[in-house]
Amino acid sequence: IRFLLIQHVCCVSGVCRYPLGMSGGQIQDEDISASSQWSESTAARYGRLDFEEGDGAWCPEITVEPDSLKEFLQIDLRSLHFITLVGTQGRHAGGIGNEFAQMYKIKYSRDGSRWISWRNRQGKQVIEGNRNAYDIVLKDLEPPIIARFVRFMPVTDHSMNVCMRVELYGCEWLDGLVSYNAPAGEQMNLPSHPVYVNDTVYDGAVIHSMTEGLGQLTDGVCGLDDFTQSHVYNVWPGYDYVGWSNESFPSGFVEIMFEFDRTRNFTTMKVHCNNMFSQHVKAFRQVVCYFRSESDWEASPLSFSPVVDEKNPSARFVTVNLANHMASAIKCQFYFADAWMLFSEITFQSDTAMYNTTLAPPKTGLTPNTPDDPTHKVDDSNTRILIGCLVAIIFILVAIIVIILWRQVWQKMLEKASRRMLDDELTASLSIQSETFAYNHNQSSTTSEQESNSTYERIFPLGPDYQEPSRLICKLPEFAQSSEEPDGVPHYAEADIVNLQGVTGSNTYAIPAVTMDLLSGKDVVVEEFPRKLLTFKEKLGEGQFGEVHLCEAEGMQEFMNKEFLFDIPEDQPVLVAVKMLRSDANKNARNDFLKEIKIMSRLKDPNIIRLLAVCIYSDPLCMITEYMENGDLNQFLSRHEPEGQLALLSNAPTVSFSNLCHMAAQIASGMKYLSSLNFVHRDLATRNCLVGKNYTIKIADFGMSRNLYSGDYYRIQGRAVLPIRWMSWESILLGKFTTASDVWAFGVTLWEILNFCKEQPYSQLTDEQVIENTGEFFRDQKRQIYLPQPVLCPDSLYKIMLSCWRRNTKERPSFQEIHRALLD
Repeated sequence: IRFLLIQHVCCVSGVCRYPLGMSGGQIQDEDISASSQWSESTAARYGRLDFEEGDGAWCPEITVEPDSLKEFLQIDLRSLHFITLVGTQGRHAGGIGNEFAQMYKIKYSRDGSRWISWRNRQGKQVIEGNRNAYDIVLKDLEPPIIARFVRFMPVTDHSMNVCMRVELYGCEWLDGLVSYNAPAGEQMNLPSHPVYVNDTVYDGAVIHSMTEGLGQLTDGVCGLDDFTQSHVYNVWPGYDYVGWSNESFPSGFVEIMFEFDRTRNFTTMKVHCNNMFSQHVKAFRQVVCYFRSESDWEASPLSFSPVVDEKNPSARFVTVNLANHMASAIKCQFYFADAWMLFSEITFQSDTAMYNTTLAPPKTGLTPNTPDDPTHKVDDSNTRILIGCLVAIIFILVAIIVIILWRQVWQKMLEKASRRMLDDELTASLSIQSETFAYNHNQSSTTSEQESNSTYERIFPLGPDYQEPSRLICKLPEFAQSSEEPDGVPHYAEADIVNLQGVTGSNTYAIPAVTMDLLSGKDVVVEEFPRKLLTFKEKLGEGQFGEVHLCEAEGMQEFMNKEFLFDIPEDQPVLVAVKMLRSDANKNARNDFLKEIKIMSRLKDPNIIRLLAVCIYSDPLCMITEYMENGDLNQFLSRHEPEGQLALLSNAPTVSFSNLCHMAAQIASGMKYLSSLNFVHRDLATRNCLVGKNYTIKIADFGMSRNLYSGDYYRIQGRAVLPIRWMSWESILLGKFTTASDVWAFGVTLWEILNFCKEQPYSQLTDEQVIENTGEFFRDQKRQIYLPQPVLCPDSLYKIMLSCWRRNTKERPSFQEIHRALLD
């Protein structure tokens, strides 16, 4: 009863503010996880508000960098909750600790796979956090969120250690509604001013329609009687309403589909409608609802016609009797009664919700049950029967678990034997320089103490469709007895590749040994630069033997040849990246550094980062390369939004679709140049593309040396790191790096660009699952998972992506073909 009464009034968020169990202990340790932990005593389970156990808080393993969102504290609430408030605290530990998050962001998910970034009603994501390590700071979530999983992600404006304790406040989401699909809201042009009645806080996809999300129709806030007035949130008129004009719907109705967490027995639907008929706005004339219980829609819809009110202009709830229909989805067609129809809130009541819980969740122990509590309306005899059934089910489940575990042990024993056979024929040897990305380093006949050999073991499981190794190899086109090579570019075995690894830990281009000999035989054509004219600005990254610094170079224009055109006056410093070899580097590293300079000095293309000058007359050895003022493409796009009304209203910087294509074409052009020299990049991604003025793109190789992108690389046996989410299946499983594998990475890079770098590729998969998926490409039984088509991506561009991810390397397009297609 209490639930229904509260649903009759809006502003549920004003009532639903109960702590959900971090500080009270009702949320179990196993439901709290994190991206990493500083130590066992600062693990995720210690991130509870107002608790001092362990070392006093959750602390991530590494220093949090500016613009990095790799570290997070995650809470699983086990069911959907309506979350209205969050609290944060730093690590005090009785005065020993002094770490806290000055700012943070929140991501949430209803299903654990699709993650959504929370934004306030003005479109801002960053939430102001703590100013000291001990005070609790509470922040209202406006709009509130509906989620099962919540992540707290610390944000900093400079490198710093952070620790967090958190709490969530809200109540259980009894509607069970997980998404609604509807046409996008529109703009009403009144004589005095325009009124935007679009769903600004909708967390699904919004193009011409809204799909797979929740928004203002479920935020617990009702619109004003006069929608032309601004609401209390200091936003534009009409903000709380989603509205449509009958001119846009020739059929005379607006269709909204509601998806629920499970099949429910529905009693009523309540729709909060505006009825300001003086502005040609009325509540709906009729609604026709269809119900889907399993997979099919019922043939007979339910129809309801409310009384049309032309006397009272007040907004009101219209209650629709759903007559106890059983459904997991409801599709309703709302018919216009006038020129416009505006809704601000839609709620559902079902019998299952009535006997589930109340807004003050009993599981928190904060509100004791009373004789009036609905959870006590179950008969005692029924309770005994239920307990008996549960005990029987538990015994059955235990038996099933024992059988499954026994089968897994037996299967693992078989897999070990079969893997020994498979590894003899189908493994890639990695010669690993600690913390580098080299597969085989044969610059010298001697082996340095930093080098070690290891065998990469495939992680994908051998299922019942396991075949003999000889049959698997016969399936691979690379092993076929043929002299033909794709696109006229040879496929190089590992022994044929010279890997100029980049002592900074980045991946300088791998090239054929023959080409290396030809190029490195020439004299260096870059000048020595006075290191005293370099001013340190920022450390970009580091590797085993070197570092990358962002610097300002004074007078660089005097040292440059005429091929370089700087749009900077001569008296102004130039922004450059300086790769510096550490003084403790061994002889092999010094030789590699000098060879890298020779190779870099030969690369001359408008879309490839150029070597400008060197400092090699004294230690530390340095090479000075271009750096673009807008930083890397990943960070650049993540700070921007696609052009559209949402970005316009939130004042967010935008990038047009044509400029996205322009940047992608430049990357393809740069890779076309590298492939013409038989250079293989091996780490192509948006993090390795720099952005200049007018969306100029230049390909670089700083990505792996930066802590900001450590989460993009997967460690093998604790030493080597691989960007597996960008790598082709043959690179991961066979250690083969070719122009065709760079084409695969370009497809992933194009996917990043069209997603505005808002998520990592295969974000719903763990690293191990990504590698398992490459096994599906290897088996080629149509079970592999492809990256989904981005919302902004037309079919023609998605076809280019899919062609880049073809299993057979010979069937992938060349960079010449890709570049030509992007220019069309």
